[in-house]
Amino acid sequence: MKRIAIVGGGIAGLTAAYELELARKRGADIDWQLYEAGNRLGGIVETTHSQGFILEGGPDAWVSEKPWARELAVELGLESELISSNDATRKTYILIDGQLHPMPDRMRMMVPQDLSALEGSALFSDTARQAYANEPGRAKELRSEAPEEDESVASFVRRHFGEEVLTKIGAPLLSGVFGGDVARLSVRAVMPNFVALEREHGSLIAGLQAKARGGRPAQPIFTTLRNGLGTLIDAIVAQLPPERLNLNRSALSLKRQGKRWLLRTSAFATEGRTSKKHFHHVLFATPIDATRALLEPLDPGAAALIPADASSAVLAAFCWAAETASTFSIPQGFGFLVPQTQPTAEPQLLAATFVDQKFPDRAPAGARIIRVFFGGRSADALAPQSDETIAAAAFAQLTKILGPLPTPDASLTTVRGWPRSLPQYEVGHLERMAQLDQRVSKLGNLTLLGNGYRGVGLPDLVRDARNAARECSRVG
Repeated sequence: MKRIAIVGGGIAGLTAAYELELARKRGADIDWQLYEAGNRLGGIVETTHSQGFILEGGPDAWVSEKPWARELAVELGLESELISSNDATRKTYILIDGQLHPMPDRMRMMVPQDLSALEGSALFSDTARQAYANEPGRAKELRSEAPEEDESVASFVRRHFGEEVLTKIGAPLLSGVFGGDVARLSVRAVMPNFVALEREHGSLIAGLQAKARGGRPAQPIFTTLRNGLGTLIDAIVAQLPPERLNLNRSALSLKRQGKRWLLRTSAFATEGRTSKKHFHHVLFATPIDATRALLEPLDPGAAALIPADASSAVLAAFCWAAETASTFSIPQGFGFLVPQTQPTAEPQLLAATFVDQKFPDRAPAGARIIRVFFGGRSADALAPQSDETIAAAAFAQLTKILGPLPTPDASLTTVRGWPRSLPQYEVGHLERMAQLDQRVSKLGNLTLLGNGYRGVGLPDLVRDARNAARECSRVG
């Protein structure tokens, strides 16, 4: 019998467990166990239901064009739960000089599909609009001058559209997704589709236009579950034998003994006891800092290839019942982004989502949810504070941007902090991951899963976990 350990009970670890359990039920001679350091499963995926409000503590959706999370949800019987973002009324605003300016329609990230949509936009100067207009005519130049090596997102966007577009749209959008510094983020790791467009078309605008002419129907931008992403976690856990799910069990060390791995875990944290078990294969689905600590004694060179930098996030959600919500208005759309142009003395808001406008059925009819985000240094500065202090700071900044707002319902206000939760895919990331895969493979029967390696979104984590579980469940 092949014994397999999964370390980490977030979406990657749970998906791997689900796939292994499928194999076991089909007759594979395997025995798996999952170890989670905390007292709950799901990692940063967490949904709270209260008074008709559906509040996400972590991600609120996945990008629809990546199919793997949807496929898993359908397989788990959740197809009727799948809902799409309200794209017909989608608007994203950028805060410039204290004013919210809408991004032009039909833009993908910082790239417009229709140049005419830029006309009259107060977001851009004439210089930026001219840079956009010139980009298709520079297709041959851009394709021929594309660097052979990886480059930063900042360099890539600057080459195509200039500094203003990078500062006003490129940096806020990428910071909202990755929480990182665009001058350090790898364009090949975080924007591979745009790199592919440049290789084929030179011009990103021409590339998007060519794809639109391909005739494929447009997908919704985001997909989620009607009752929250926690539904996906619950559906996975329902398929797993409870006796194989070990909560409050931290992985303390891993070492090779013959052809097997000896995994030492904390057995009873309150009593300081530990447990040792042998496994043929170990799947690490832990955050990068925990993985690095476990890997370093086995291969310091491999551990050093794991991303060293990671961005933190702090989220606060505010709710207003219908009666109160009727006393104020907010812009139509999905939310806004705040360019992080200069360091400030106080933590600076990174973004806000108008949750009830982004997705249907998030709140009772007429009620409202606004969720705000802090990232990077601002999140690190806020993290040690109490939930009340964080909520007060977030609400104060929100009112500076949107104007006076009635006091939100304190009983529904939620605050979540996710320290070092977004690994930074810095320039050269793909090359380092290839080296990491090579070194880890030499250790034998060890797999690294999670958001530090091949993508940060839920679909990426599901894809990698299922592939890895299928591979290691093959006996022989």
